[in-house]
Amino acid sequence: MPTLVAPLPPSTAPPGRPSWRVLAGLTLAVALVHVLLLGLAPAAMGPDPSPLANKFITRTIVIAPPAAEKPTAPAAVAPAAPAKPPPPAKPRRPREPSPPKPATAPAPQVSEQPPPPTPDVMAQNAPDTGATAPEPAASAPAGAALGGAGSTANTGMESGTPGGSAGAASATAGNVVGAEALRIPGSVKLAFAVTGQQGASPMQGVFGDLVWLQDGSSYDARLSLKFLFKTIRSQHSTGQIGATGIEPARFSESRKGEVASHFLRDQGQVMFSNNAPSVPLLPGAQDRLSVVMQLGGMLAGNPARYPAGSRISVQTVGPRDAGVWVFNIEGEEQMTVPAGEYAVRKLTRDPRREFDDKVEIWLAPAMGYLPVRMKLTQPNGDFADMQLRETLPAGPAS
Repeated sequence: MPTLVAPLPPSTAPPGRPSWRVLAGLTLAVALVHVLLLGLAPAAMGPDPSPLANKFITRTIVIAPPAAEKPTAPAAVAPAAPAKPPPPAKPRRPREPSPPKPATAPAPQVSEQPPPPTPDVMAQNAPDTGATAPEPAASAPAGAALGGAGSTANTGMESGTPGGSAGAASATAGNVVGAEALRIPGSVKLAFAVTGQQGASPMQGVFGDLVWLQDGSSYDARLSLKFLFKTIRSQHSTGQIGATGIEPARFSESRKGEVASHFLRDQGQVMFSNNAPSVPLLPGAQDRLSVVMQLGGMLAGNPARYPAGSRISVQTVGPRDAGVWVFNIEGEEQMTVPAGEYAVRKLTRDPRREFDDKVEIWLAPAMGYLPVRMKLTQPNGDFADMQLRETLPAGPAS
């Protein structure tokens, strides 16, 4: 009798195991993600983090003006000891008179003129030098004779109305910053929304970050403009915080390449990496990034010193050159930015030459005079307008 064999059911994959189509789709998706990440990683990779990133502080530094030196009391002079009386002179024994000599005829005179005086007699007959007219007093320093804007070349900074006593005092001291209090802000990160115009096309999708780090004695500041994950422009400033406030040591600007300026304070010079001629380093000098924080520290230290209409002049160093920037200070106004509404003080640097940029800065007293808006306008009409979007905890500069 033939054996009947039942047909086997069609083969099926074990339950729970994905089919080969699902595995192929997952493999393709993972490969695409890796390719995307590897392609964007170089663009997202920023500069090395600041060495201050792990030791920054967030408290404000107050730099008080130097205290006036108190005159020291003259040392007490000990009374002079009474002079010891000289010993009495011993009596001399009288000498016997010698016998008179016989008279002789007078010698003939050779000339009737008196003999020439001896050197001692010439010294006695010399005119009294003490009776001559006094020499004219030494002229006052050039800086002390200049008030207001005239003191810019000597002090590097000025404030108040021209010709005022504050201007004369700053010219004499050689540095107006050392004669007033400053409040240097603590570490902070400011995020900005950026609009602008570059050539015929508007700037879109650009955002900016200002990272300010300080540990009480040194600082690190970086301003970056980014498009997606790529930094298209950045400024970097490093230096010390001293008696005059912010004291830059190096400033650099990066676009397609990096150019830098170096503050050689021991030589009193500013050197440039592009081999441009060096320039003298004036007291209170800043770079194009640190000047924003220094101006805020000056207004925060003594707001009443800078009423509407006053000016601050400061040598401002760029990556290729340096010049004295004069900032005009306006009164308080209200401004709305993406981060909210603030009372602000506006500072404007107007162009003074053909190729100068116009710089406008709005500082908020409620934020310790940190910038809530910054606008740079170039002579050809291109501009970048940065408005505060949010304030973040300080972190590594990127």
